[in-house]
Amino acid sequence: MPATDTVRIRLPDDRNYEIRIGSGLLDAHASWQGLPKGGAAVIVSNETIAPLYAQRLREQLLSVYARVDLVVLADGEQHKGWASLNQICDHLLSEALDRKTVLFALGGGVIGDMTGFAAAIYMRGVPFVQVPTTLLAQVDSSVGGKTAINHPLGKNMIGAFYQPERVIADLDTLDSLPDRELRAGLAEIIKYGPIADAGFLDWIETNLDALLARDKAALAHAVRRSCEIKADVVGQDEREQGLRAILNFGHTIGHAIEAGMGYGEWLHGEAVACGMVLAADLSHRMGLMPADFVERLRRLVERAELPVQPPRLGAERYLQLMRVDKKAEAGAIRFVLIEALGRAGLHAVPDERIVETLTTHGAA
Repeated sequence: MPATDTVRIRLPDDRNYEIRIGSGLLDAHASWQGLPKGGAAVIVSNETIAPLYAQRLREQLLSVYARVDLVVLADGEQHKGWASLNQICDHLLSEALDRKTVLFALGGGVIGDMTGFAAAIYMRGVPFVQVPTTLLAQVDSSVGGKTAINHPLGKNMIGAFYQPERVIADLDTLDSLPDRELRAGLAEIIKYGPIADAGFLDWIETNLDALLARDKAALAHAVRRSCEIKADVVGQDEREQGLRAILNFGHTIGHAIEAGMGYGEWLHGEAVACGMVLAADLSHRMGLMPADFVERLRRLVERAELPVQPPRLGAERYLQLMRVDKKAEAGAIRFVLIEALGRAGLHAVPDERIVETLTTHGAA
């Protein structure tokens, strides 16, 4: 068995599971032992990832399951909707697969979210396993049980909380990741510093060049620490009744960018990166953080070669999109703001402050 870091998510009612992180895990027999028993497994992947890794995963799963099917979806955020979800369900139903069938999400965040949602609703729930192949999915979307599809009026607005049985994060799959996708994943890593661990923010600043160069030791530490932080938050607040909302730092404006531009124009991590810069600005305008924090975060995002300039959608369009954000309450737009380095909270922000920030950054 390759050297493996294991992060455990501990949930009520003993619904605990492991996140396994390391190189060579995809081909390691031990990675796939101890999974839910069943007669069949279904790998869900996309047109980009399936040719690279699906056969290797299938060979491992055939030692556990008598039957292993493959469903290949179109690639891209623009396909994260009803049609793709139905493609998964159509296969399960047409093949008369029972409720002991185990789904395996092989891909990035889009595949993970849709596979998890299909698992949540097929026969009212079948087991699934996350096999994330992008940096963003390994540090964020594969962990914590958020599953969803997009709607033209809002991102991830139709979904369910449904936890995987295990997460297998093979760092070697990052070797095939395009540079743009790698940088998008860095946005979610950067997020964890301001919201939960000031020391991790220092580490990211020091090691950013190594991360961009795909240094395996640096990536392993970044993935592990990100998962540790998320596991701790999710363990305390699985269904986002309070604390878990801090994981959405940068996401309110980020989701508005994605929906406003059309899904797929900006990668999720790119939109979140830009959203973090603007949320940092709001943290300053709301009297929570000094101006030098805004500049510090902006410089780090720029060094990661991620956007800091939002698209010019107009203030009213941004406000309209943000009012359907899941954190909005009674018409008030709420943002995750930084209260001190390593601590964040959810704050209702007046429209005029939001417009000031949008105008200052050329978005209005």
